[in-house]
Amino acid sequence: MIEWLHNLDINLFRLGNEAFANPVFDVVMPFITNVRHWYVVYIISIALLLIYGGRRGRWAVLFAILTIVISDQLSSFVLKPLVGRLRPCHVLDQVRLLVGCGGGYSFPSSHAVNNFAVALFFGSLYRKAMPYLLFVASVIAYSRVYVGVHYFSDVIAGAFIGAGIGYIVALLYQRIILSQTTDMTFP
Repeated sequence: MIEWLHNLDINLFRLGNEAFANPVFDVVMPFITNVRHWYVVYIISIALLLIYGGRRGRWAVLFAILTIVISDQLSSFVLKPLVGRLRPCHVLDQVRLLVGCGGGYSFPSSHAVNNFAVALFFGSLYRKAMPYLLFVASVIAYSRVYVGVHYFSDVIAGAFIGAGIGYIVALLYQRIILSQTTDMTFP
């Protein structure tokens, strides 16, 4: 059973990394997968929430930071060393590697964990944004397979882990912030 799942994961990786390869994605996916290319979007979003989001938006920014800290630390410093799975670009032949392979472990994808955590957190607070946030998180997660640094199981597990974290922090936000009286002020 384990061998069958491992082979399925390799076949799905080959499909996502090779079979869907095209010149447009070869340019777009390395751009999408690079977190530095998202900094402007993050800064503008934070600024809009801080300026126009009122008390709810300011608390949401603070809880989003908490969400990212939890998701990133759990993924990068607990789960990856615990599982110890090498990246496909380190163990498979003929990987289409469009970015540096990296020296860290593969499971789960921290990109997927972090982006799905934030998507579920903000999507829980701003319901109309949920489909867009999940779409962006999914594209970023898939980009990790396309560029050759993660298996599909890495990004799928990362999506579930991140979604769970985002949901739990959203519940915490609702219990602490939304249940308080309106005279509570932001620190």
